[in-house]
Amino acid sequence: MPYIQSTHVGLLAGACLLASAAMAQAGDPERGQTAAATCVACHQADGSGMNIPGGESWPRLAGLDADYLAKQLHDFQSGERQNATMLTFANMLNDQQIADVAAYYSQLPATPGQGGDVEDSLLARGQQLAERGDWNAYIVSCQSCHGPGGYGVGSDFPGIAGQHAGYISAQLHAWKNDTRHNDPQHLMGAVAKRMSDDDIAAVSAWYAAQPPQRDQEASQ
Repeated sequence: MPYIQSTHVGLLAGACLLASAAMAQAGDPERGQTAAATCVACHQADGSGMNIPGGESWPRLAGLDADYLAKQLHDFQSGERQNATMLTFANMLNDQQIADVAAYYSQLPATPGQGGDVEDSLLARGQQLAERGDWNAYIVSCQSCHGPGGYGVGSDFPGIAGQHAGYISAQLHAWKNDTRHNDPQHLMGAVAKRMSDDDIAAVSAWYAAQPPQRDQEASQ
């Protein structure tokens, strides 16, 4: 009986993997460039986005994981992630176009973040939170999920190194205030609620000041 059960579990797991693979659509970057024409006004032609101190900042999309980008667009469509502007634009795209747009932005070179030009003491606090966390406040390090350097881990944890400070800050506040909740297992909400506004400003600035892509020579 144990052998039969384990066999069934193995077959079920294999079926789930095959189903997931079938659901994931291959994107075409060339088609994606055409479909992304409406994204340029906010995210720029090179996918660099915009950092607007004191206002709404638009994220850098260039170099982010394609599956992560596709998930966010689907979440905007479904209402799982809410933004009135993005809802409008996401609803202009069908599933194939979402895959194409995500593939297009993922293969663009990542551009430097903005908003990291703050005092050294704030950057030091941001580095502490990013690399070591603060166990006195029950805050785990950002790199526990986003990886060393903040370059991202798979499709669930995006690269945040070189992302604009204004955008990182806005998202942390959204998780803290329960206005964003499409993260895996509500991990971001749990962490953000333990962070002060100063902590959010610090870690946002620190990541904005980091290189947006890992040095390829150093990683080989």
